[in-house]
Amino acid sequence: MSETERLRRWRLVLGGGPADGTGCALGERDQRLDRALGALYDSDRGASLGSSAPSVPRWLGDIRDYFPASVVQVMQRDAFERLDLKRMLTEPEMLEAVVPDVSLVSTLISMRGLLGGRTKETARLVVRKVVEALMRRLEEPLRQAVNGAIDRASVNRRPRHAEIDWNRTIRANLRHYQAEYRTIIPETRLGHGRKSRGSLKDVILCIDQSGSMANSVVYSSIFGAVMASLPAVSTRLVVFDTEVVDLTDEMDDPVEVLFSVRLGGGTDINRAVGYCESRLTRPDDTILVLISDLYEGGVEAGLLARAQRLVGAGVQMVALLALSDEGAPAFDRALAARLAALGVPAFACTPDLFPDLMAAAIRRLDLSAWAASAGIAAVPAEAGSARQA
Repeated sequence: MSETERLRRWRLVLGGGPADGTGCALGERDQRLDRALGALYDSDRGASLGSSAPSVPRWLGDIRDYFPASVVQVMQRDAFERLDLKRMLTEPEMLEAVVPDVSLVSTLISMRGLLGGRTKETARLVVRKVVEALMRRLEEPLRQAVNGAIDRASVNRRPRHAEIDWNRTIRANLRHYQAEYRTIIPETRLGHGRKSRGSLKDVILCIDQSGSMANSVVYSSIFGAVMASLPAVSTRLVVFDTEVVDLTDEMDDPVEVLFSVRLGGGTDINRAVGYCESRLTRPDDTILVLISDLYEGGVEAGLLARAQRLVGAGVQMVALLALSDEGAPAFDRALAARLAALGVPAFACTPDLFPDLMAAAIRRLDLSAWAASAGIAAVPAEAGSARQA
């Protein structure tokens, strides 16, 4: 990087004025870029953006011209937080100007009670645009992972050559080893099952809809819709705060699911897990994914008793502390540790790793070991007992 470019960047970072120390003069385009930055990040100029609704769509258009999409999304989030622009999302012109992303969808869902008429329709279009983009990114990896895991979890005793599970076949025929020929006679062939396409596994997504889990709710609705379309698994989608709502019948349309959730409020995890427990029909073939930061507002002892009962009955239960790309979440470490001690691994998961997680669960692999192999830190069972972020 040249010295001139380095000074230019520092000038844009520092915002100008006699104290910036760069002595760098900006060209016409950089002056416009500087004004866009200053409208958001200069405290003495923040009111010029925050108090004038007509200037906001123009500013949003400017930053799309000056910065890449990833930076635009960061600046949009900063504007919502610093300048209290959430109220302006009730205006359709504003919605049409923003760059849609998962954070914006979460904001719109949390504000849906304030949206009406044309604004609500515009919000649905924005949400659908983000949902469709996520479906294109995530649908096929999840579909392939789940179907592949189902095929490998079921045994075919008359496999075609391409379906033979060689490791399993060799282990089953070790007694037929022929020392003279140094080979194994495969009297029994075992393969990946492909004959049955009925529902072989039950999956329950139990999702905390408190405000801190907003992005996880978005991704969960996407994955729920994909799994609902797979005949090999039977999927149930349950959301909860202090009440429990079963959205399984709406699962084929993630947008409808998102506009049905109610972000914010209290949390009764025990009650939600109790509802899921009441819907079990075949525990040994059930995967229960609890997506929550585990800040329990209900009866913690009751939740732990239910978790122990579910694991004892054969349910494969996992607590996802977050399902998002937001980084390390805040969560109740003490409760996560107690669940881990009962055989319920607890860790955060990114959307891109979720298909592999489901495949591992379907194959009944050790999910703590899977997390470690994926570079995910699971909460250890012996972790401390105090709540902390």
